[in-house]
Amino acid sequence: MTTTPSAPAPRVLSIAGTDPTGGAGHAADLKSIAAMGGYGLSVVTAVVAQNTRGVVAVHTPPVEVLQAQLDAVAQDVELDAVKVGMLGSVPVIETVGRWLAEHRAPVVVVDPVMVATAGGRLLEPEAEHALRGILHHADLITPNLPELAVLAERPVARTWDEALAQGRAVADTFGTRVLVKGGHLAGESTPDALVVPGRQEPAAQYGGARVATRNTHGTGCSLSSALATVVARTGDWAGGIGTARTWLRGALRAADSLHVGHGNGPVHHMHHVQDLVADPAFVSAAGAADDDAAPGRSGVGPRAHGVPAAGAGQPADAREADAGGTAERFTDELWEDCAPIREEIAALPFVTALGDGTLERAAFEWYLDQDMQYLEAYSRALALLAAAAPGEETREFFAAAAAAVVTGESALHRARLGGRSPEPPSATTSAYADFLLARTGQDGFAVGAAAVLPCYWLYAHVGTELTRRAHDVGWEGHPFADWLATYSDPDFQSATDVARRAVDRAAATADPATREAMRRAFLRACRLELAFFAQTADDAAGRP
Repeated sequence: MTTTPSAPAPRVLSIAGTDPTGGAGHAADLKSIAAMGGYGLSVVTAVVAQNTRGVVAVHTPPVEVLQAQLDAVAQDVELDAVKVGMLGSVPVIETVGRWLAEHRAPVVVVDPVMVATAGGRLLEPEAEHALRGILHHADLITPNLPELAVLAERPVARTWDEALAQGRAVADTFGTRVLVKGGHLAGESTPDALVVPGRQEPAAQYGGARVATRNTHGTGCSLSSALATVVARTGDWAGGIGTARTWLRGALRAADSLHVGHGNGPVHHMHHVQDLVADPAFVSAAGAADDDAAPGRSGVGPRAHGVPAAGAGQPADAREADAGGTAERFTDELWEDCAPIREEIAALPFVTALGDGTLERAAFEWYLDQDMQYLEAYSRALALLAAAAPGEETREFFAAAAAAVVTGESALHRARLGGRSPEPPSATTSAYADFLLARTGQDGFAVGAAAVLPCYWLYAHVGTELTRRAHDVGWEGHPFADWLATYSDPDFQSATDVARRAVDRAAATADPATREAMRRAFLRACRLELAFFAQTADDAAGRP
């Protein structure tokens, strides 16, 4: 599958039951597919009366109706992926199995709904046997631990090693990939792993602290449909699982804000666009026709925002024309657009105190703690960007940058913090990390590069300004001189310009819609940079 942003959205079919409260089943599938940038289609296997407190009743339509739905889709739509969820009876399972054999999609993910979270078996033994018979059609199966135990014909795993062993057994038995999910295990961490047939060690492993929420309804449905969408676009199973998992963790963190039902509520599938839809500029640009869009918001033409002329306030190298000799670069326009945000950053108490050296050490260390956690996601985002890069030099640049974050910046942060245990990531830190991983993992190189550009450019700009302030008050003995030197270093400035040129090249060949998506991603990242600095100032002000 192509990773270019101009490619059509992956067409992903959900074969699942219903949920009138929208948290699970095909409703969760369609939201997850949309959240990952896909176009969702739906075939209903069962009409389920349920809410956040439990299932009330289930009606299974005649298999003739199921077959008619499947055929209607196959006769008209070329699918990029299929996600299979609830299949409640032998006739339903056999009908779907025959259809999968006849209409093979490039990506097939099966979430083998067999055992409820509470432990009850959802399928009769005959149906469990029939479900086993269609798993060879799957490229990946995503059982929870009780379902994994049923497929492995063993007791439910109580340790991660037991879970991995069962995953290997199931992968070998059915000849397909297995996502082993550790969410049902006791403890504060929730490990996951991609297991493949014939291999002892997992192909990929994923970690993370357990998200504290009871609103987990539909997480299995959501994860499986999300990763099907990402893999349909990228062809990368390990990376696709990582992207979908990061998105789902953000959806879990935001779940309590939904207030849906009085039981175990749903996750917030659209948490990553919540702020965007509240942005008038985004709504206006998304709904405007080409001929009456706001001036200067299409990514081409003159700017008229009452902000300084091109290059004002930029480092000298950022004002140079690119190799193509154009009078105004796309990134010049982005820089003008973010001028108000830059002014807000410069005026933050945290930033001014950092520059003049009066910032309290506790506040600075709290910032470093959050920044170190952010850098872990940032390094992964750069690696995703490298994988999607269109040319070898650009790919090598971002791959080297990903490694440098780990060996350079993160090492400096750890040395500053002296090895103490990290604080939990704040909501702002998590939102920024989720945003970068989503853009670089889902939206192609052009939009992903625009999203990470502020991480270079704003930091280079802020670093240069802070260094100037630090020299004004006295560089020798400045408590934060080593940190400031990292971001005002000429090599960092040069890297910023390389990143700019990559964005300019991508914009030069992009269509207007992609250029607008690049602009939105850049400005959203700038606003998140502002929030990141501001949260530190706010938190520090309230510290004892």
